[in-house]
Amino acid sequence: MASETITPKLSNLFPESIIVRGNKTFVCHNPHKISSYGCWTKQNPLHYTTPLLLLQLSVVSLTSMLIDICIKPLGQCTIVSQIFGGIIFGPSLLGHEAVVGAILFPPRGRIIFETFATFGLMFFLFTIGVKMDPKLMVRPGWKPMILGLSAMLTTLIFALPLTFALKHYVSLDPDLAKSLPIIAASQCILSFNNVASVLSELKMLQSDLGRLAISAAMFCDLIGICFMAISCAFLQTSGDNPLISVLEILVFGVFVLVAIFIIRPLIFRSMRRIPEGKSPGEAHITAIFTTLLVVGFVSEVIGQHFVFGPMVVGLVLPEGPPLGAALTSKLDIPVGKILYPAFLTASGLKTDVFSVHFQYFWILGLIVLVSSIVKILAVMLPAYYMNMTLQESLVLGMMMTAKGLSELVLYNLLLDIEVLKAESFALCVISVIVVTAILTPLIKLLYDPYRRRIPLKRRTIQHSKRDAELRILTCIHNQENVPTIVNLLEASNATEESPITVIAVLLVELVGRANPMLIAHQSHRMLQPSSSRSGRIINALRQYELCNETCVTIQSFSSISQFETMHEDICRVALDQNTNIIILPFHKHWEIDGSIGSINRAIQGMNSKVIEKAPCSVAIFVDRQILHGTGSILNGQSSFHVAAIFIGGADDAESLCYAARMVMHPNVSLTVFRFLLLGSENSRERKFDNNLVEEIRHANIGNERFVYQEEIVRDGVGLAASVKGLGSRFDLILVGRSHQDSPLLVGLGDWIDCPELGVIGDVLAEPDIERTASILVVQQQTLKSKLINRISKPVVLDQDTSTLTS
Repeated sequence: MASETITPKLSNLFPESIIVRGNKTFVCHNPHKISSYGCWTKQNPLHYTTPLLLLQLSVVSLTSMLIDICIKPLGQCTIVSQIFGGIIFGPSLLGHEAVVGAILFPPRGRIIFETFATFGLMFFLFTIGVKMDPKLMVRPGWKPMILGLSAMLTTLIFALPLTFALKHYVSLDPDLAKSLPIIAASQCILSFNNVASVLSELKMLQSDLGRLAISAAMFCDLIGICFMAISCAFLQTSGDNPLISVLEILVFGVFVLVAIFIIRPLIFRSMRRIPEGKSPGEAHITAIFTTLLVVGFVSEVIGQHFVFGPMVVGLVLPEGPPLGAALTSKLDIPVGKILYPAFLTASGLKTDVFSVHFQYFWILGLIVLVSSIVKILAVMLPAYYMNMTLQESLVLGMMMTAKGLSELVLYNLLLDIEVLKAESFALCVISVIVVTAILTPLIKLLYDPYRRRIPLKRRTIQHSKRDAELRILTCIHNQENVPTIVNLLEASNATEESPITVIAVLLVELVGRANPMLIAHQSHRMLQPSSSRSGRIINALRQYELCNETCVTIQSFSSISQFETMHEDICRVALDQNTNIIILPFHKHWEIDGSIGSINRAIQGMNSKVIEKAPCSVAIFVDRQILHGTGSILNGQSSFHVAAIFIGGADDAESLCYAARMVMHPNVSLTVFRFLLLGSENSRERKFDNNLVEEIRHANIGNERFVYQEEIVRDGVGLAASVKGLGSRFDLILVGRSHQDSPLLVGLGDWIDCPELGVIGDVLAEPDIERTASILVVQQQTLKSKLINRISKPVVLDQDTSTLTS
C-alpha cells in the first residue's frame, strides 16, 4: 500500500483511518464507535457516530432557524435559510477552516449525515406524492396545460441553443462543456413542490393566480418525472450500452403499472374496511411504511434513483382523509421539520464557493438569467391572451419560475454520477438560492390577492330594499350546528316577495393533500343518498329548501384548505355571490352541562381574518342549542324568542335591521333592548340611532310579537349586569360587534377574551349554565378598514340595493 497516505491533521483528531488514493478519499470506520459512554471515560463523544449526528442536526437546525428569523422580514422562503445554513458549515465559510470542518463534519460524519438526509428526502417526496391529485396531473384543463407546456418547451428551446453557441464560440473547460447542456435542460423544470412551497409561505395558495400556477405545475410534474426517470437511466450507464438504458426504462414502466393496477386497488380494498370517520389503524400505516422502504430498494435495484419508487407509491395512494391525512400527520413533523431540512443542509455542505472559477460563474449565470427571463415571458404571453392583466401575467410567470427541491435533487444526482463537478454544483445550488431570493419578495410586492376583492358599494342588510333578496353566506364546520343554523335561516323570514339565497360553505381542513380546493356542489331538487359528512350537511340544507320551495334557494360549496388561508375562499365566494352577510361559526363548542367542550383556535384566527377582509357584513354565530334543545320552527308550532341589544353605532344598526326582518316571521317574537347612558348629550350619531329605532317601531305598530324597551344605565358595570340577565330568556340574541367608543363600555374591554366578538358579545358568550341563548354578533360591512357611514335615511326597508361586480 505504498500509494496510500493518511491525512495527518484529520488522523490526529479522529482515530479512524482516512486513506487518500489519487483524488479519492476512503474512510475506514470503526464499527465499535457507535454510541459513546460520555466524557467521564476520557473519550471524546464526537469520536462516536450517534453523538456526532445529534450535534450536527442540533447545530444546523438552530442555525437555520436563526437565519430564517433574520431573513423572514425580507420576504424570503425557508428553503433559502436551510440551504444557507448548510453553506455556513460547508467549505465556503466555517468548514473552510480544516479544524472546524474536521470537528463538526469529518468525512465519516458527513457520510452518515448525508445517509440520514437521503431518508428524509425519500419520505418527504413520498408525502408530496400523497398530497398531489393525479387527476389534475392527467387532466389539468386547457389553461394550465398551455401555460405549463409553453414554460417548459420555450425555456428548453432557448436554453439549449445558447449552450451550444457558448461551447462553439467560447473556450470552455472540458468538465464544464460536458455538463452545460444538462444544466441548461434543468432550467425548464416546472415542479409542483417548488411552486407550492413558495405560494404556501406567501399565503397565496387560494389566490386565482396561485391555483392556476399549481395546476400547471402538477401537469408539468408528470412530464418532469418521466424526463428525470429516462435521464437517470441513460446517465447512470453513461450511454455505454443504450439497450441496458432502454431496459431500465421498460422495467420502471412495469413498476409504475404494478403500482397503479395492483398496489392501488389493494390499498383501496383495505380502506373500505375502515369505518367512516375513523383513522386507519397502526397495521395499515406500518404496512405502507414498510412498502415504502421496499420500493425504495427496488428503485435502486432496477437502476433508478431511490426517490422514484416512493414518489410513485405516494401518487397512487388516495389523497386526503382518511389514509392521506393519517400518513401526512405522522410524517409532517419528523420529516418536514427534521429529515427534509437535513437534505437541504447536506446540499449546502457540498457547496464550495471558493472552488468556483470566474468562467464558470459568468457562463452559468448567463444561462440561468436567460432561462429565467425566457420562462417568465413564456408564461406572460399566453396568460396575457387569457385576459389577464400585464401585472398578473408577470406575477404568474414569476410563480412558475420558482426553484427549489426538484432542482437540488437533480443536481445532487448529477454530482453523484460525476456529470457535475464541484464548481458546477456549487453554482447550481447558488442559482437556486439567488432565483428564489429574488422572485419571492417580488411576487409579494407585485400581487395582492385581496386587491380585486374590494367592493365598491355597500352590501349590508340595513341598506337593502324592503323586497330585495337576502343573500346569506353561512360557513359550517360541524354538522351538529346545522339544526341551529337552519333555525336561524328560517327565522330570517324568507317570502316570495323577499326570498333568501343561502350560500353554504362547508369548511374542510386541508389534511393529506397539498392543493387547496374550492368545490361547487351541483344543485339537486331531490335529496341525494350520501353517507359522507358533507353529503349529510348538504341534504339537511336541501330539506330546508324543499320546505320553502318558492322562496329559498340553496347553493353549496366546500372549501378544502388550511384554516390559515380559508378566509380567502370565504371572501371570494361572498364577493362572487353578492352576499349581504357572512355567518361564521364560533370557535368554542359547549357541553350539555354548560362547560366548554372544545376550542379551535384555528377557526378563531380564520374568523378574525374574515372580519378584516370581508366584502360585506359579517356575523359570528355562537351556537348554544345543546343547552336548551330548541326545536325547529319549520313546523309552525314552536316559538322563537329573539332579543336585539342596541347601544349605538353602525354594527348595532345592522344587527337591529336583521332582527327587524326576523320579527316579520309569524313564529318569531322580538324584544329590542336599547341601553342609554344617564345624561348623555343629543349628538349627531344619537339622532341617526333615534331615526333608525323610530322607523322600526313604526313598521311594527300593532305587532304583538314586537317589544321595545329602553334602559338607563349609569356605567359599564350596570350595562354588563343588565346584559347578563338576558341569556336565559331568549333563544337568540343579536348584538353589534363595536359601538363607536361608547362611554358605556369604558373599562369593560380590559378583560375581553374574544376580541372578534366585541365587548358585549364577549360578555354574553361567557360559559354559564344559566345563559342558554345563542348569540349572533354582527359587524356591518367595512370599506378600507373604516365603517361605512350610514346615509341620511338609514331605514331598513327603504334603501336601494347595492349591486356589486366581482
